[in-house]
Amino acid sequence: MDSQNSHVFTTLLDELRGGRREAADQLMALVYKELRKLAEYYMKYERQGHTLQATALVNEVYVDLFGANKETMVFEDREHFFATAARQMRRVLVDHARRKNAQIRGGNAPRVPLEEAGDVGLLRDREIESLDDALSALASENPRASRVVELCFFGGLTQKEAGELLGISLATVQRDWEAARDYLYGQLAATGE
Repeated sequence: MDSQNSHVFTTLLDELRGGRREAADQLMALVYKELRKLAEYYMKYERQGHTLQATALVNEVYVDLFGANKETMVFEDREHFFATAARQMRRVLVDHARRKNAQIRGGNAPRVPLEEAGDVGLLRDREIESLDDALSALASENPRASRVVELCFFGGLTQKEAGELLGISLATVQRDWEAARDYLYGQLAATGE
């Protein structure tokens, strides 16, 4: 995002905090391409024939963040907005997987360990649920490490980009990544995933 758009973004966040709901539409128009790119990243690794499309995923996030019957969300800054949007995309995909998994319990699909998966899209629906539960537990114990995972694993950012967005050093991101990985492995092992 260039400096002019960054200034507009900040102004729109201020207007949202001030209660001007129309700012939500303007904000989404400003960041739509970035959100669409993030959604395409998510969808690229989803199974063939997935019923959601990247556009639908962005639209779901918009409704989740700014729906007509919702109280206006307050975002601290750009990082908070994009972290929230990434978390909402993850939530939409997890909820979709849960609904599908509730319909099709079981199956003979081979298990893929987290270290071999590399991307969330290679995980089965039940594994996505377990990973989401483990990430929620991590968020309560180590919020920054959880945000590093969301930005890198789910958001497709490099560790360097995540560090810049979070305002922390690359070494800190790497330590958080290692801590999160160890924690998630432990949580997933305890659930048998």
